[in-house]
Amino acid sequence: MSTPPRRPTALDAVAEDHFARLLRLQPALALSVGAPDPAPGLGDRSPAGLAELAGLARATLAAVDAAPVADEVDRVTAAALRERLGLELELHEAGEDLGELNVISSPVQDLRMVFDLVPTATADDWADVAARLASVPAAVEGYVESLRTAAARGRVAAVRQVRECAAEAASHAAPEGFFAAFAAGAAVDGRPVEGPLAADLARGAAAAAGAYERLAGFLRTELQPQAPQADAVGTERYRLFSRTYLGAAVDLAETYAWGQDEVGRLRAEMAATAREITGGTDVAAAFEALDADASTVVAGAQAFRDWMQQRSDETVEALAGTHFDIPEQVRRLECRIAPTTGGGIYYTGPSEDFSRPGRMWWAVPPGQTTFSTWREATTVHHEGVPGHHLQIGQTAVRGEVLNRWRRQGCWVSGHGEGWALYAERLAADLGHLRGPGEVMGMLDAQLLRAARVVIDVGVHCGFAAPAEVGGGAWTYEKAWAYLTSCSGNHEDVLRFELNRYLGWPGQAPSYKVGERLWWSVRAEVQRREGAAFDLVAFHRRALDLGSVGLDVLRTALLG
Repeated sequence: MSTPPRRPTALDAVAEDHFARLLRLQPALALSVGAPDPAPGLGDRSPAGLAELAGLARATLAAVDAAPVADEVDRVTAAALRERLGLELELHEAGEDLGELNVISSPVQDLRMVFDLVPTATADDWADVAARLASVPAAVEGYVESLRTAAARGRVAAVRQVRECAAEAASHAAPEGFFAAFAAGAAVDGRPVEGPLAADLARGAAAAAGAYERLAGFLRTELQPQAPQADAVGTERYRLFSRTYLGAAVDLAETYAWGQDEVGRLRAEMAATAREITGGTDVAAAFEALDADASTVVAGAQAFRDWMQQRSDETVEALAGTHFDIPEQVRRLECRIAPTTGGGIYYTGPSEDFSRPGRMWWAVPPGQTTFSTWREATTVHHEGVPGHHLQIGQTAVRGEVLNRWRRQGCWVSGHGEGWALYAERLAADLGHLRGPGEVMGMLDAQLLRAARVVIDVGVHCGFAAPAEVGGGAWTYEKAWAYLTSCSGNHEDVLRFELNRYLGWPGQAPSYKVGERLWWSVRAEVQRREGAAFDLVAFHRRALDLGSVGLDVLRTALLG
């Protein structure tokens, strides 16, 4: 007999209402998830707008407390809402949402990145783009008001973040910057947009560029003089950030020590892998040998995109129906070169109706013209399958069980990035890395993530630096020395990485710490189930929960 469909519950209605109201308050979020009929504009980034979001969180938590719990799905929904919205309120009450400014995930980036996801297929789409470009100034003005309010309370991002964000804003505002280029490239069916619509786009782009130029000026002349030189946020603030990104509280001193042990373990594993490549244990020599192998080098960003696409397609085909139950809607993944050059690699999920597929983006640094596939194969698994694309896509198709908030509105970095890092190692375990070179690339990426734990926790919490960089208090120079000893990536990429850790405390360790917790949960489930343990079933059961805090995940799977 087939299982009857699950009936939506009162608690589902609470979550659905919360998400619908959230999308109205945050049109950029609606655009990013591909929700139908997003509200106009880009949302209110002012203190009043942030207070309205906090009010929504409080109202939803009260409704959660009043709603009956009908089944196990409801139990997870209630736990996830309390955990996520409770942390949102803690951050709001601490004023952390007012002063949000860093090189990777703040309104400086978000207000530009939304234009990577807006529909652009038709003239009507481009008309909406023109209106949203024209709304950038209001969003920026509200954001500046929040930054001013935070500064008046003594909360300003470190000067390094202010300086870098000012430069980024100025680059987007330049005559050849993002906004001007985006509008100038408008086309429908391969034909450039002309006439009144082209004029509207040009005006909107000019307004957006002007707003970003004013933002850059504000950051340089008003905020930068108030910004502290120290990058560290301190242990108390860091605990809150860490919980936000993990959905779990961890012992920071133990995690710092574990991170250093993990660096040592991975270095030893890399030395052993180097022996398979060159016959010796010199990892740098193995890197040189791999880079010298013409079969692992791709020239040009477009050719590299094509390689990513082919590798992704092959992986989906190989894993579907064997190690993973991959829904049909998720078997399409687009690989793209991002319109920016910050060096980041990221994934954006499919729209709700899957008309826009999941996408893997690569922001190629300036001057990088060649790409080593041995290094990057593991990234395809991280961002694609069995990583983010499988994880997010599998949740997106669960409409018959999970409410919209669970499918589209709940994202916990430790769960999501932890899974993606777990997926990298899993891809190797399942034989989807080709030869010791690609295994070395996976280990190199894992080593970078372990180094993040050490630098991020160590710097922000004031723990003593490792002896190999001189011990004592962390400095930028010690952090740079440690990072470059753990990664051979391009210098521009690593400079961006380090600035990211210093400005976005608690997020970068969520990859490796999240992976640690994923392996821990899997081991405990396997111990309990013994010979009956089925890895495919475990993955399906875990991913079907959606992205929840790691404490919620553990409770849902282990009770």
